[in-house]
Amino acid sequence: MNDPHAEPAAEHDGQRPEESFTEWQRLDLRSVFASAGTLVVPMLSVMALMLLSADDPLRELSTVGIWLAIVVFGLGSAWWRWFFTRFRVTTERFELRQGNLSRSFHSIPRERIRSVDLTAPVTHRLLGLAVARIGTGRKSAGDSELRLDALPTARAERLREQLLRERRSAPPGESSSEQRSSGVELAGMRPSWYLYSTLTASLLLVTWAALGSVLNTLGELLRTLGITSWLVERLPGSADSVLTGPSLWIGVLMILLVLLVGGWIGALVISLEMWWGYRLSTENGDTLHVRRGLLTTRAVSLEKRRLRGIELAEPLLLRLAGGGRLTAVATGLSSESSGRSDNKALLPPAPRHVAERVGAEVLERVDGSGGPGSLRRHPRAALRRRMTRAMLVVLVPVGASVVAQLLGPIPWWSSLVAVLIAVPAALFAWDAYRNLGHDLHGDFLVARHGTGVRRTVLLQRNAIIGWRVRQSPLQRLAGLVTLSATTAAGDGHYSVHDVDPSSGVAFADEAVPGLLTPFLRDSSADDGTEPEPPGEGETSAER
Repeated sequence: MNDPHAEPAAEHDGQRPEESFTEWQRLDLRSVFASAGTLVVPMLSVMALMLLSADDPLRELSTVGIWLAIVVFGLGSAWWRWFFTRFRVTTERFELRQGNLSRSFHSIPRERIRSVDLTAPVTHRLLGLAVARIGTGRKSAGDSELRLDALPTARAERLREQLLRERRSAPPGESSSEQRSSGVELAGMRPSWYLYSTLTASLLLVTWAALGSVLNTLGELLRTLGITSWLVERLPGSADSVLTGPSLWIGVLMILLVLLVGGWIGALVISLEMWWGYRLSTENGDTLHVRRGLLTTRAVSLEKRRLRGIELAEPLLLRLAGGGRLTAVATGLSSESSGRSDNKALLPPAPRHVAERVGAEVLERVDGSGGPGSLRRHPRAALRRRMTRAMLVVLVPVGASVVAQLLGPIPWWSSLVAVLIAVPAALFAWDAYRNLGHDLHGDFLVARHGTGVRRTVLLQRNAIIGWRVRQSPLQRLAGLVTLSATTAAGDGHYSVHDVDPSSGVAFADEAVPGLLTPFLRDSSADDGTEPEPPGEGETSAER
């Protein structure tokens, strides 16, 4: 067996020869220390904080001893996992053996490999390692990907290239090394794009949660050290005057200012870590490659033949700033199956025109447009439905106000609460209706919906394998249906919300001619006969 740590020798012409993975390979031994580092690094800060705020040092030292025992046990488990892990790549299959007491053996055809993603957390980067995740595209969470933790970065790159390379000969006059090195950059990170990332609500919520946890821990530490009581004793005036005077409002404003500024700065830091060095490129003309990350580097590859479309997501704040983020709709890249959604990202939050340009280049659209363009409007009944739901939200404070008036006197301004809620609710309902749209643009179906996050999907029409027509009781009263195109890629189905039944079915039949024909009754047939059942191989629709 070849030494797994040995690097292949260089050729005389300066080109590195192809590394063979045909024999059983071990992971790198440094992966044991990398696994232990993920436990030790966060534990050191926690132990230091506990020792500073400890009332009983002996009890805290015993706790530290228990944690150290856990680290030693984790180190032994990592070594045991490394010792009994082997993998190899044959001409047709990728095989992985793991475990001793509980053994597992995975053998998958290479054509079933959907993606090979490389990630390098901080401890792995310090040791020159990378984690390889081999996606199989299965829906079950346990079999959706195989994980190799870890390989030297150079070997992991060569493994990724070998697993994703098409089994075909290079063009005449072009060597395999030249074929691998060819690539075209489609997009690269711009400094101004980091500001767009701070306008996504998810990053702000994560930052505020982390900031609240830090402030709570800091407050406990200050109270333990006696700093809080020391500051209160030296404040001017009594404690009652501080809690009832202008100092109270100043303190509230200061807290709000700290949350806003701290949340924005925290979101900016997270954005820098996620998207530092972002680059979207093509390899050999048939593979999309995304590389990004500051502390934890990520490298995601996606074959174009598995791409079925794109999705443009525009959160409210980002949409007001004229931005959006782009994700791929592809087979084997469902976030439900892999537990991760970052492997679908094609573009960070960026200006909308950049997202449309990148979308057009990724989809190779002839018209050069990656945006939705003009879309068909939805019936007014969809607007009434959204306004009704908005008014139902307003009824809650109105009912509470009526009950409060029956029980006793309430302030005069309490009746204004319903008005303050009704105005934004109506605006959101109108925006949700205005964002509805669908159409057919060439070989793509376009569907758009949403207000908090407006989502626009461009789905290849030949990727649609079925239609689902759903109608809730409230939709039946409004005369509307939701039409969903089912596909084997992405989330599995993409919906056109609240359309007229007749026009919706006609649109579905226009998008994929013949797919709904067995379920359409000829309007000219008045003999009352039932339509013939679909023949073998025809796709049925659910209703």
